[in-house]
Amino acid sequence: MLKIFRTLLIALLPATVLAVYFYREKAVFLILVGVITAVASEALFQFVFKRKLTYKDGGAAVTGLLLALSVSPSTPLYVLAIATAVGIILGKQVFGGFPKNLFNPALFGRLFLVLAFPTAMQPWLTPIDMVSAATPLQVFRASGEMAPILNLFIGNIGGSIGEVSALALLIGGVYIIREKFANWRIPVGFLSAMAIAAVLMGQNPLFHLFSGSAMLAAFFMATDPATSPKSNEGRWIYAVSIGLLIMAMRLWGWLPEGTTFAILGMNYLVPFINTEMDRLKAERNAKAKQKEKE
Repeated sequence: MLKIFRTLLIALLPATVLAVYFYREKAVFLILVGVITAVASEALFQFVFKRKLTYKDGGAAVTGLLLALSVSPSTPLYVLAIATAVGIILGKQVFGGFPKNLFNPALFGRLFLVLAFPTAMQPWLTPIDMVSAATPLQVFRASGEMAPILNLFIGNIGGSIGEVSALALLIGGVYIIREKFANWRIPVGFLSAMAIAAVLMGQNPLFHLFSGSAMLAAFFMATDPATSPKSNEGRWIYAVSIGLLIMAMRLWGWLPEGTTFAILGMNYLVPFINTEMDRLKAERNAKAKQKEKE
């Protein structure tokens, strides 16, 4: 378990370094608060309820880092701390901890932040100069204008501190897939569904793939082994559904992006997907045995 979480922390290093480079001390404080609060919340909960102490395995640190990377540089530190504690305690520990949790704890915390503190991530700031500005997806929603693809891919665009560079996230994502700590079918299905939907709607697929939290979510959140399906068929269904839901919300929803809602919604359906895939597998095995008898 320790190796899995350490690998995830290493994979998030490129995005973390760029976050600090572009957002300076704002990113440093957000990351520190996210990680420290996550580890402390997990340790305190386990101590109070006399559970096995697992806060040293790195899982809480990964959750805290992911949540910190998914917020605006202007997010108040106390808001992030509250959201992180909620994600760890209500999104993870009340279910029994990893791998028993139903929802991705980082996204659970982010959902709480969005609902409880709807203006906490405003204003959005541009990297380096920290000027208030709309994110690429907000601009797209308002005017249909798309940010330059190269800027989205390499970096230096507004948004959450961990979304400034699709390249940094792609490097980390390829690393965890290479190390076999993430199933490649999930990011491939997720991003392919987004790209195909964008083409069918006459949109530039690269804009949708490289903007917002698509890369961060596809490689580091949707692939969470505790909250994603256990069968390959189920993983395809899960991943494609998330990609299509995100595109539907980007094009017709009330928010510029709906990654958090899409993944958490599909997390909720994972037990059903697992049950149905097991049932279909049992039926196929039964039919195969029947044919052998005949």
